[in-house]
Amino acid sequence: MPGIDAVVRDDAGDLRYAVLDDTAMGTFSERTVIELARSIPIPSNADPVQIAAAMNPAMSSWLALRSRITMAPGSRVLVIGATGNAGRMAVQLAKLLGASHVIAAGRDRGRLAPLQALGADELCTLDELDRAADADIVLDYIWGDPIANALIPMLTARRDRSTPLTWIQIGTVAGPTAAIPGAALRSSGLEIIGSGIGSVRARDILAALPSLAETLVSGAVEVRARAVPLAEVASAWTSTSEERIVFVP
Repeated sequence: MPGIDAVVRDDAGDLRYAVLDDTAMGTFSERTVIELARSIPIPSNADPVQIAAAMNPAMSSWLALRSRITMAPGSRVLVIGATGNAGRMAVQLAKLLGASHVIAAGRDRGRLAPLQALGADELCTLDELDRAADADIVLDYIWGDPIANALIPMLTARRDRSTPLTWIQIGTVAGPTAAIPGAALRSSGLEIIGSGIGSVRARDILAALPSLAETLVSGAVEVRARAVPLAEVASAWTSTSEERIVFVP
């Protein structure tokens, strides 16, 4: 049965966010079986659709900034791929976690524009990444050729090339590989790390979820979600909506 996570209601009627990423039970169903140890309680006043829509994409930047590195207060953060759901949340969460300056980068300037209302201090397209050269941290959701092409110009434009630049690779929507020149590693303070399942221990992911859920329940992050009956999964699967689709019984 497909589905790796969900907001569920337990036998007592309480809401929980559950992860079933390595079982055959799945969450695309009216009822399923979860492990309590791999779930967290959700406040009763939470909107289940909003939480179900946000937890997975928000987790990517939340874990990257809280579990993979120690982000210094006042850091400058560049989010590449900021127009996707995970990227939009990354812009907002970076600010909430203490970034002083957030640069949102993407292909389409029109789709970037609304991010200023969500906390982005600066916008740039993928061919303008050198404008974000003095970032301290990069959250990269795209990888591929755009990154390979932009890396050297970006490093060259830094005021001090020896200053540490932590590049966190999260997604690969632009391609699974990027040809990184050796000079980029030898002649700069660039450090490339990854973030995701495998780089963060399962127990550390679970430990980080309650605070993320609390942040989402507070309404501090804009979540674009739409509930769709599970019976309509076939037609909804190919939807091009920018909203996160949440299947409900």
